[in-house]
Amino acid sequence: MHATAADYRTPQSWIALAIFLVLVIGVGALVGTQSQPGTWYESLAKPPLNPPNWIFGPVWFALYVMIAVAGWRIWIAAPQSGAMKFWGAQMLLNWFWSPVWFLAQMPWAAFAILIAMWLSIAGFILAARRHDSVAPWLFVPYIAWVSFAGYLNLSIALMN
Repeated sequence: MHATAADYRTPQSWIALAIFLVLVIGVGALVGTQSQPGTWYESLAKPPLNPPNWIFGPVWFALYVMIAVAGWRIWIAAPQSGAMKFWGAQMLLNWFWSPVWFLAQMPWAAFAILIAMWLSIAGFILAARRHDSVAPWLFVPYIAWVSFAGYLNLSIALMN
């Protein structure tokens, strides 16, 4: 089924969008508030281009909205597709990264999660193209940010 066959305007579709938004943003906010940067993170040597901490919240909020909308569009168009499986995988990895990084303080394990997340995001982009013309593009800023996060994660792991 391609995007032209999916109907994103039904009441059920709007309810599904609300569920996707609440789930992605809600769990993301919960994970974020429970795994805040602390003294351990503050004490780490950081690479050039390390942004200030305040930038992460707004960036992740915007990304979570795009992730939710992309997931919703694919769920409406092809709920049992490989794209939807990639979407679920990247979301679980995304939520798992912060606790491993900030709470467990394991930069190398977090980097491994980040690589798997990047591969899941790329897999979603490639698989979603078969079902929708918008959803893959919604993941382009996400893969760019995760690539940048990979630079930060790897640099910090190597420097410390």
